[in-house]
Amino acid sequence: MSVEVKVPVLPESVSEATLLSWHKNVGDTVRRDENLVDIETEKVVLEVPAPQDGVIKELLRSDGDIVNSDELIAVIEAQEIVDAKPAEPAPAAGAVQPDAETRGSDIALSPAVRKIIAENDLDPAQIEGTGKDGRLTKADVVRYLDATRKTPPAAIPAAPRPTSPPAPAVAGARTERREPMTRLRATIASRLKEAQNTAAMLTTFNDVNLKAVMELRKKYRDAFEEKHGARLGMMSFFVKASVEALKRFPVLNASVDGNDIVYHDYYDIGIAAASPRGLVVPIVRDVDGKGFAEIETEIGELGKKAKGGTLAMEELMGGTFTITNGGVFGSMLSTPILNPPQSGILGMHRIEQRPIAEDGQIVIRPMMYLALTYDHRIIDGAEAVRFLVTIKESLEDPTRLLLQV
Repeated sequence: MSVEVKVPVLPESVSEATLLSWHKNVGDTVRRDENLVDIETEKVVLEVPAPQDGVIKELLRSDGDIVNSDELIAVIEAQEIVDAKPAEPAPAAGAVQPDAETRGSDIALSPAVRKIIAENDLDPAQIEGTGKDGRLTKADVVRYLDATRKTPPAAIPAAPRPTSPPAPAVAGARTERREPMTRLRATIASRLKEAQNTAAMLTTFNDVNLKAVMELRKKYRDAFEEKHGARLGMMSFFVKASVEALKRFPVLNASVDGNDIVYHDYYDIGIAAASPRGLVVPIVRDVDGKGFAEIETEIGELGKKAKGGTLAMEELMGGTFTITNGGVFGSMLSTPILNPPQSGILGMHRIEQRPIAEDGQIVIRPMMYLALTYDHRIIDGAEAVRFLVTIKESLEDPTRLLLQV
């Protein structure tokens, strides 16, 4: 019986995708749920699993082809696959028999998982799988790597690897190389250029004294983490302050659709994050109904997924307002570009100890420059300035966030 393999159903906003690479060839045997091919959309890379055990009968599209939602790309001839394992030689006298955990390293792995394990020299038997029938997923390996990096084992000097001698440098050589943009990079370029061509972007600036927030975090950090199992970071304060400002100035939470202004009565905040493939903006939804712990936990989980390349499509869709933190890379000041069709984006920057005047005295305080880029077509300058002042006041007196004043 022939079984069809199709491109997953893509969201309405994603019209097409690029077939990155097949992991199987015609005639290869495949297991059910084994990854056959990687498909790149403008947001994420999707793995297409085999729907049935069998043999690859036909590959209808090639690496690099543009494919559409639900398009037929391969045919599998369904049949039962029997693993034929060679007989194991009898163990030598005194040899230690491998235990079940060691033998578990022979479990079937998807190509994406196998690649990460090989690159990091990991033993799959030591990683807990959360997939079907305990199978290892890419997220399991990324989670394991994060945990081991926090508590690294004692360093063991690695045996030197033979290397080929480097090619001799040619004096005055002027080399070039050309690489096609990934679909994500091309999409980023297109959307940012669209924002520049369409929106009347303007940026207003302010600075904020974060002394109160930092003292509050220092006082309650340990108790917060013990109770909620989440780190009390800076981002939740900025998210909460932004939502309070959005409630007071709802046009910053709106978007332009033709000659209409669409006001959103919900608050889905995009948190810009760096990933190996480029900038992504996962969404924390309905933040007005979430506490600091929920926001911190969700941002942390989305950040890990962004680094591991495991964000789901729905985690990147939508959003009514965006926050981007260039401060983690050392940025002092910037003018962020809108994330269409949104009408506002808040830029955070590095915290610096700077002298300021306070009650007639020169004091040193932890200061941060804030930047708000907004669409001047629907947002007046006065609204934008007052919006940013609201964020500043909420952060300089965090009790406002609790009392909503």
